[in-house]
Amino acid sequence: MRIWFLALCALAGLAGCAAQTVESPPEEVARAAYTHDGPAKLTLYTMLNNRTGAGAHTSLMINGRQRVIFDPAGSFNQSKVVPESGDVLYGITPPVADVYTRYHARKTYHVRVQELEVSPEMADRAIAAAEAYGAVPSAQCSRSTSVILAGLYPGKVKPTWYPRRLSEQFATLGEVRVSELYEYDSDDNSKVLADWDPDKVARAAVPAE
Repeated sequence: MRIWFLALCALAGLAGCAAQTVESPPEEVARAAYTHDGPAKLTLYTMLNNRTGAGAHTSLMINGRQRVIFDPAGSFNQSKVVPESGDVLYGITPPVADVYTRYHARKTYHVRVQELEVSPEMADRAIAAAEAYGAVPSAQCSRSTSVILAGLYPGKVKPTWYPRRLSEQFATLGEVRVSELYEYDSDDNSKVLADWDPDKVARAAVPAE
């Protein structure tokens, strides 16, 4: 068991599932709230090894009263790209959602994106569950996400340690739209964030006078 756990932690570290939680001040979290005008939706991200197909990281974007990402033990926000509390990332505008997805795709991993439209009430329950879960220990990304989804879909989703298995369960929940992102950057995915300038993105979004 100890050998299995250490191996899982090593794999998780490569894929971004072994990071320290960033805890932002409450006022910063509140100020960052972003409401997306699309339908209420759950988006499951599964990071898959290009060689073996094994799952390496799981996260969940939720579009409800605001749009957030539950990124359990994730490494994306180590440089404090967005406000975060208890492994929930806030201020998930379209540019942030895009860079988040691309951050996890590289020459050794691709990202499976599964989108499921839900009721606004279901989306808000998901946000509340993610916020209540709190910070997640290393290598428990799939476990924590599946516990949240099992609470929303009792009998249809069972808690699991395996990202790929959770992806398979999520696919049975309804009309799930699936896409996959492949990119071929090096495993040092910090360059994705280094090249991303949020101030430049914000300026580009302002119409010219």
